[in-house]
Amino acid sequence: MTASISGGLTDVPTDVDVVVIGLGITGAGVALDAVTRGLSVLAVDAHDLAFGTSRWSSKMVHGGLRYLAKGQIGVAHESAVERGILMEVTAPHLTRPMPMLVPLSASVSRLQTAFTRGGLWAGDLLRRGARTDAATLPRPRHLSVTEALRLVPALRPDGLRGAMLGWDGQLEDDARLVTTVARTAAAYGAHVRTRARVLRATGTSVELRDETLSSGAGTTTTVTARAVVNATGVWADTLVDGITLRPSRGTHVVLRQETLPGLTVSVFCPVPGETNRFVMVLPQPDGTVYVGLTDEPVDGEIPDVPEPSEPEIGFLLDVVSAAFSRQLHRTDVVGAYAGLRPLLDSADGSTADLSRRHAVLTSPDGVVTIVGGKLTTYRRMAEDAVDAAVTQGRLDAGACRTRTLPLLGAASRAELARLELPPRLVRRFGTDAALVLENARTVSGLPDEELLAPVADGVPVTLAELIFGVTHEGALDVADLLDRRTRVGLVPADRELAVPAAERALRIAMIQGDAPER
Repeated sequence: MTASISGGLTDVPTDVDVVVIGLGITGAGVALDAVTRGLSVLAVDAHDLAFGTSRWSSKMVHGGLRYLAKGQIGVAHESAVERGILMEVTAPHLTRPMPMLVPLSASVSRLQTAFTRGGLWAGDLLRRGARTDAATLPRPRHLSVTEALRLVPALRPDGLRGAMLGWDGQLEDDARLVTTVARTAAAYGAHVRTRARVLRATGTSVELRDETLSSGAGTTTTVTARAVVNATGVWADTLVDGITLRPSRGTHVVLRQETLPGLTVSVFCPVPGETNRFVMVLPQPDGTVYVGLTDEPVDGEIPDVPEPSEPEIGFLLDVVSAAFSRQLHRTDVVGAYAGLRPLLDSADGSTADLSRRHAVLTSPDGVVTIVGGKLTTYRRMAEDAVDAAVTQGRLDAGACRTRTLPLLGAASRAELARLELPPRLVRRFGTDAALVLENARTVSGLPDEELLAPVADGVPVTLAELIFGVTHEGALDVADLLDRRTRVGLVPADRELAVPAAERALRIAMIQGDAPER
């Protein structure tokens, strides 16, 4: 299969079965589900793949433990089931088991300790109920003080009574998952277009405007469809009337790994005074650590790129400092990001209390909208949205296939371990790592040493993957490459160092005719 993602409206189909609006994880998932049922699909986004909430997550494949603690048993079970599918079928190449340690310090009461222990074992029951193999996610266990400090030497030893060790799923990169889902949809025949803004939508048509910088910029066209799916996340209520969202902001900070030396497992730091709230410290394979997250209500107009607030950053640093020997300071933060959760306003109280269950709504003029939910359950959200679209459009479609459908590059972890290819490319592309490297060789004519070298000191991204981002993943500019196809942009200083390599990749692809005129 070959995959093609492009920008703008050149050669866009003007009549399809399904138009999908939004190319975050949900929209990409809807496009893949619909096209693999035998439907013709056009999926569009005003900006780029993973431009919105999907790239601002904790990069976790969450099994639903936090929802179980709030009594949302159905959401918790659904999360555990979808986590298992994602880790064992859909994308074992983009996910990995994540050990998570909960330190039991002096500030953690006996009641909180019992609650944590019970929660982790309940989480293991969810895993078993979802039929996820223990080889993928081992059972939890209690750790002595010595074992805890051996696993996380940077923990504060004073008052430490031991720790609990549990397991959850972790993504290589949330935006990489979105891109891979979109590539897979394109490989099955979906038309995937970025920089295509929807000006108007009904249940049977959309009016699009070209948002590229090419000669076609500003042109408009109307596409007719049997069904239209609104998967625009926190912007869903701006496209369709009658939807009320209560977005909440989740903020993370980015640290260098040397800030918390020896950290190889995730640490869930209990928030003082809370029984079921933690600040997560999540080491990444690229030498950074993500710390998050908050849950703050957001009012007013929704920004394209949310900004974290200084009080949220201070809160995260304070909670982590209480659990580690080293006091963290604002100067330790090398990057920060925030995402907005598209929560459906269906209850009173704080946004933290709103259900993470998704909802499929059909407007009076027939637009199917999918809102709520979470990254982990995107596949089920897409299935439900396409079911509704098939009913609404009276479409002749096959059964959903995505429960057993691997994404491009997917293989078992044993198979991936046997690949004699650069480990970074295998982590990010799976079996397609060979395609990434061969493509770069063909397009650039450069030796492997140059294609696979880090693009700058301390920046592990390679020229090979940047070139692939242009030739196969629809990247149109430096921001696409550094902020979404890779995540260099999460650390502004690293992004600045990587700009010349991104510009070089765009030039190389343009010379070969694989990049549009800019």
